[in-house]
Amino acid sequence: MSQYCFGIDVGGTTVKIGLFSSEGTVLEKWEIPTRKENDGSNIIPDVANAVLKKMEEKKIEKDAVIGVGIGVPGAVDDAGVVHRAVNLGWDVIDIHHELGNLLQMPVKAANDANVAALGEMWRGGGEGCLNMVLATIGTGVGGGIIVDGKMITGATGAGGEIGHIHLVDDEPDTCGCGNHGCLEQYASATGIVRIAKRKLAATQSDSSLRKDLENGTLSAKAVFDAVKAGDTVACEIAEEFGSYLGKGLAAIAGVVNPEVFVLGGGVSKAGEILCTYVSKYYQKYVFHASKEAQFKLAKLGNDAGIYGAAKLILD
Repeated sequence: MSQYCFGIDVGGTTVKIGLFSSEGTVLEKWEIPTRKENDGSNIIPDVANAVLKKMEEKKIEKDAVIGVGIGVPGAVDDAGVVHRAVNLGWDVIDIHHELGNLLQMPVKAANDANVAALGEMWRGGGEGCLNMVLATIGTGVGGGIIVDGKMITGATGAGGEIGHIHLVDDEPDTCGCGNHGCLEQYASATGIVRIAKRKLAATQSDSSLRKDLENGTLSAKAVFDAVKAGDTVACEIAEEFGSYLGKGLAAIAGVVNPEVFVLGGGVSKAGEILCTYVSKYYQKYVFHASKEAQFKLAKLGNDAGIYGAAKLILD
């Protein structure tokens, strides 16, 4: 009887790996470097070697392993084919085939943000809910959508790219995706700094953030620390941020009608105050039948990916 599975989260700097029991308990977790040289050709062999080495160390036979789930930062279709993962140097790679051949065991791959959402639904902020949206607010805005307990991946694995919902028509700056006016440009950590710079330039009001701007330390964390200290300008920045993200999530709710929105990523370390600003504007813009959706903070942090990847293969 199979007793174990592996959950793997491939990031741009490290690959996180978890050994799980078949009941979903993490037994051990560790990391290896992501070797991106030579178009990332070392990554899959390195993952395979790490798994096989751990099995040898733990004296785990292959017939005791259900398989390996893996999340990668790119669009992944249901057949396990990655359609470009720019941050890894990959073009088109069939992970099910390549990793499966090296391991000689079942492999299930998906986009890393979708996998993280699956993990948060299973063991994190969305536990107990089968309809959930994860919004990861960091350098960019990532997302994962779960409907009836299953990830929404779309035709080419690009489902859940909530950061690139178009919100503003006259935005002069270009988003990383090449478009203009994406949600990510306002609701990410870098977006919050962009709003803050524009706000500080447009007002003469006193603010502790001016010193941060002068010192080159202006950040999303500095903004929310100032909000908690009652800084008026910082509160205005948080209101604007909340209006963008609340409006974007309201648009998503009109399509998938989730029970809960889980907010993760580095900005979520601001705490419950983040949910307060976002839910306020969500309530303003959302269709009435989706007003009961809850807002919660992610619980798994950097482990969401390995939990979700394990859930992929356990399912």
